[in-house]
Amino acid sequence: MPSTKLTIVYYSSYGTTHRMAQRIAEAAEKQGAEVRLRHVAETAPTEVVEGQEAWAAHRREVEGQPVATPEDLDWADAVVFGSPTRYGHVTSQLQSFIDTLGPLWAQGKLADKVYTAFTSSQTRHGGQESTLLAMHTTFAHFGGIIVPPGYTDQLKFNDGNPYGVGKVTGQSTELDEHDLAALDHLVVRALTVAEKLAG
Repeated sequence: MPSTKLTIVYYSSYGTTHRMAQRIAEAAEKQGAEVRLRHVAETAPTEVVEGQEAWAAHRREVEGQPVATPEDLDWADAVVFGSPTRYGHVTSQLQSFIDTLGPLWAQGKLADKVYTAFTSSQTRHGGQESTLLAMHTTFAHFGGIIVPPGYTDQLKFNDGNPYGVGKVTGQSTELDEHDLAALDHLVVRALTVAEKLAG
């Protein structure tokens, strides 16, 4: 059977969501998936980005890396979206990318794929669940098959989030062992369901 094709589409301001996306890509590749890791285009004004050193540093970090296009979703069997929280919702950058998907949606090319999601916030809760549910709403409009982690693994009781994976950053963008395990479980579960559907 051919490898499952996974696209990871995310936005990251300071690097946490980027690290989460990288971990998901690594875990998926270990499962034998063919992976496209894609950040969305930056839409914030340059002067705003450059006015915050951590933000500017991360933009330099991802410069030259592939930027998400609608074709990346058309290609995929399974899709993972990632976004930091912004007032309990996804970032405007990710939303701008979603708004380019109308032609694929109209052709039914976003339907019948597996979708799942992850997020991060500086504070505990911080809008994480509503951000994940906002992405789930988008997936429902696509006609996607939403595959949340639920509590299908004991480790999910560490972050307590059945809708996806949520990272509380505080002042650090580093991922701990619980974050890594939750991200691994998220993508392995999505790939497992995608493989069952393909079979």
